[in-house]
Amino acid sequence: MAVVPFPAPSAGTPVSQQNLADTVDRYLDTITTSTTRASYGETLSPLSVRAGTHATASLTPEDYAAVMGRWAGAAAATWNRHLPALTSFTAWAQRQEILATNPARRLERRTPARRGDRAVPRTRLDKLFGDDRHGLRERVLWRMLYETAARAGEILCPNIEDLDLEFRRARITSKGDAIEYVHWATATARLLPRLLRGRTNGPVFLADRRASTFGSRAPAIADICSATGRGRLSYPRAEYLFKQSTCALDPHEQGWALHQLRNSALQHLVADGRTAPELQAKSHHQHLGSLGRYVRLGEKTSARVTAEADPAARRRTR
Repeated sequence: MAVVPFPAPSAGTPVSQQNLADTVDRYLDTITTSTTRASYGETLSPLSVRAGTHATASLTPEDYAAVMGRWAGAAAATWNRHLPALTSFTAWAQRQEILATNPARRLERRTPARRGDRAVPRTRLDKLFGDDRHGLRERVLWRMLYETAARAGEILCPNIEDLDLEFRRARITSKGDAIEYVHWATATARLLPRLLRGRTNGPVFLADRRASTFGSRAPAIADICSATGRGRLSYPRAEYLFKQSTCALDPHEQGWALHQLRNSALQHLVADGRTAPELQAKSHHQHLGSLGRYVRLGEKTSARVTAEADPAARRRTR
């Protein structure tokens, strides 16, 4: 095991009285991995700016809170990436008997959001769906993604020939190349005929421009509308337009991802009391275990199920 020597403090300066800037430099010199040293230096630099001329021993929780406040509004992963620099520096300074207290004692790691937590509240989706300023193609796509709870790729790939307007369904190829059907509700059923405008073949969702007819960029014949010459709307383009259109509704002003419509649909179905098998039938997840991110019922549900299945309890109710 390699032993890293600690740089000695300057002669004549008591360890407890060394200023913070010098102490931070000494600490960073003990880190042998360049990427870690650079990352920790990024976090500790604001601390040096704030209290660099003060004695390291005078550091307080307020100093650390001010530094971490720079990332207070960032994602949990960003917060958790910066926090170890402070806690590691503190532990090192305590071992060197420079710090007698722990200024990081009030700081805690944050729990990253789970994928199931990416659901958009119904009220915000209602605002999005009810805004007629968005193009018809986008409104149909967003509605269909939400009402079918399907993956974006599964909805962008079908052609008009795959639609069954009478029964409000479409034939898709899901994960594993399985042929499945997705079903939509009234709002999509009302908008979809307006989007098709009498077309009988080709992609349901068309790109804005005519497709190239030669060269490596020429799409397959099935991906071109014979009536307009336009190709299929691509996933990246659809994702970009959705993000741009939802920035104003997103509290973080970053816009939403198309996959969040699927997340939202499944979360809302759970809130309405739908079971995991019902969600699987709707979403075409291959394994029930994959739905665990949406169905998290907890201890109260366990107690209720146990009570309802108790034979003694059933006899008492007769």
